[in-house]
Amino acid sequence: MLVRGQEILLQHRAPWVHNGDTWGIPGGARDSHESPTQGAIREAIEETGIDPAFVVPMHIFSDDHGNWRYDTVIARATQDLIAHDVNDESNEVRWVDIDEVAHLNLHTSFANSWPALRKILNDFIGPR
Repeated sequence: MLVRGQEILLQHRAPWVHNGDTWGIPGGARDSHESPTQGAIREAIEETGIDPAFVVPMHIFSDDHGNWRYDTVIARATQDLIAHDVNDESNEVRWVDIDEVAHLNLHTSFANSWPALRKILNDFIGPR
């Protein structure tokens, strides 16, 4: 999850992808040789065309489901980071105010994690 100021970068998923027409963070499955951070950065590059030189990982949140887990890497993005939709998996990529995230039609897994992630974000950027 890329954070810049009071905003996070969200991806509006194309209707044809799994859980399509929902908002979530760029991401996907990591390769067996990748750490959660390496996989998250690779996926963000593939989906949003970011330059990882403008990203500083800060924390990993793990939502453990026993035989699988959903890791969210929280990273700061500098003002120089530019993101855009680079393939047909996205309808749109944009920065969203943290207070507005819960008002969107969120990807199910992201929606389930959002309350815990929001609490972690308070530690990094402060409550509003």
